[in-house]
Amino acid sequence: MTRSLRRLVHLVLFCPLSKGLQSRLPAIKVKYLFLVWLGILVGSWVIYMHYSTYSELCRGHVCHMVICDHYRRGIISGSSCKSLCEQNTLTLQRCMSTSPTHQVYGGIWKDKPVIIKCGIEETLRGDGSPDSVLRQEMTLFDKPTRGTSMDEFREMLHNFLKSNLGEQPSLGTLVGRIITLADVNQDGKVSLAEAKSVWALLQVNEFLLMVALQEKEHTPKLLGFCGDLYVTERVGHSSLYRLEVPHYLQPLVPAALSTSLNQWLAPAWPRRARITIGLLEFVEEVFHGSYGSFFMCDASPRHVGYNAKYDCKMADLRSVASEMAVRGFLKGRRCETNMDCTYGKDCTATCDKLVKQCNTEVVQPNLAKVCQLLQEYLLFGAPPDLRQDLEKQLRTCVTLSGLASQMEVHHSLVLNNLKTLLWKKISNTKYS
Repeated sequence: MTRSLRRLVHLVLFCPLSKGLQSRLPAIKVKYLFLVWLGILVGSWVIYMHYSTYSELCRGHVCHMVICDHYRRGIISGSSCKSLCEQNTLTLQRCMSTSPTHQVYGGIWKDKPVIIKCGIEETLRGDGSPDSVLRQEMTLFDKPTRGTSMDEFREMLHNFLKSNLGEQPSLGTLVGRIITLADVNQDGKVSLAEAKSVWALLQVNEFLLMVALQEKEHTPKLLGFCGDLYVTERVGHSSLYRLEVPHYLQPLVPAALSTSLNQWLAPAWPRRARITIGLLEFVEEVFHGSYGSFFMCDASPRHVGYNAKYDCKMADLRSVASEMAVRGFLKGRRCETNMDCTYGKDCTATCDKLVKQCNTEVVQPNLAKVCQLLQEYLLFGAPPDLRQDLEKQLRTCVTLSGLASQMEVHHSLVLNNLKTLLWKKISNTKYS
């Protein structure tokens, strides 16, 4: 058996080379063998990294177990609970998680594709058992307590929203929207389990933003929830770029190669222009909206998606934060450099080096970050008669300052000029 296997390996490795050539160039054997083993080594490493990353990031089974355990014990409630835990019509299928503490899955609910999101505490027990998650989740659902009246719950919600969004005249409307959302069985009352579930969900920044921006065109629709698990509409393309190189392969793949491939795979320019117009509209929506202003604290192409009609949809809102939250983080914060005054990835303010405290005004506004992102995405393949004007407007846009003196008029003017330029080019065509 060993001899046969050895002969088979010899045939596989050296069959492409003639015997005469092998005798004349014995070094080719060594080189050929080295390349084959190098290929096997790299392939094995990629497979190992893929599966080790998957097991670390993808823990949907833990989410399912914890949520359904709480539901069966009557601790939580929600419009998706029965489908998830009893009828099995809501199923988690494709793992899309980028963080072990924030589970994201593509799934099916009532025969329609959806996105399912759920949070998991980072600290598990040493043996990896999810039992500790059950105990940690209990503290998540500890408010409101038994005996809380409806008026007290409304006041809790109002105070919470005020501390996160600031004193806005429309907070009462948002409180009413949350109460309606919590009333799963639509009996005009909110049970303790319903109240605990919606309160836990409001601690999730993305969920709060989805409720606040529910009527906006470029925010994914919230379809249901169960405890702190929530279900949203599926965005057909969850990133501006179709090719994403896994983090463990990035050192091996040149940036120029991935850029070229993404440009080749990108939609036609008029469709990219349509997506861009939608993204600019989203920037408008979160700038002085009904519930205050919001900052995009990680303007990454991975967070901007689009559907089959090439309408922009924000695939991930976790990095969008309210102005109140960002200012609260920066106020009185000690610093040595501007980097010490950064909320999220890139909501950066200046450091007052005399008093060694952060200022509270973010230097770069949303529009400047988006334009920086669009320079690479939009200029490639742009029509020749438009390219010069487009390049000029994007350059102006990138240099925008977040200082209050510039934000109002200049911000709106640059945004509208850019939208008008793109819309004129694609209007009255099949892409409009």
